Amino acid sequence: MNTLTHINASGDAHMVDVGDKDVTERTARAEAIVDMAPETLELILSGQHHKGDVFATARIAGIMAAKKTSDLIPLCHPLMITKVEVDIEAQPEQNQVRITTLCKLKGKTGVEMEALTAASVTALTIYDMCKAVQKDMIIKDVRLLEKQGGKSGHFVAGETVL
Repeated sequence: MNTLTHINASGDAHMVDVGDKDVTERTARAEAIVDMAPETLELILSGQHHKGDVFATARIAGIMAAKKTSDLIPLCHPLMITKVEVDIEAQPEQNQVRITTLCKLKGKTGVEMEALTAASVTALTIYDMCKAVQKDMIIKDVRLLEKQGGKSGHFVAGETVL
């Protein structure tokens, strides 16, 4: 059975010691969805939004967030991320935007939190830029899609882990 790694024997929160772990290539992919009115999505896609290119701004915010994850999540290690990708796909048929992120490094700990933070902040930036025209957008389904590397191996969302 797995244990909570950020809780010590006394039940106190602590930062995991990764000093003795091997350096391996590690990747993580995450996603987030932003539901919005068709008119809001059309405003973004037409380039008529008064704040400028919503997706470009959100993409940069997501990349910056991945790099700052250890400043936001108290027990995360500062990491030397080698790659961050943020893809934003409009899905007009569902009145939503799908955000997918990829983070990569060679290190002693994984990049799941960085990928999740990038997806979350990208979604929050889209909300921030569009809240003047729609306040009831919904950010949902923020989740880890896949991770590779490290002791726990390969994880893919929806697949059974033995």
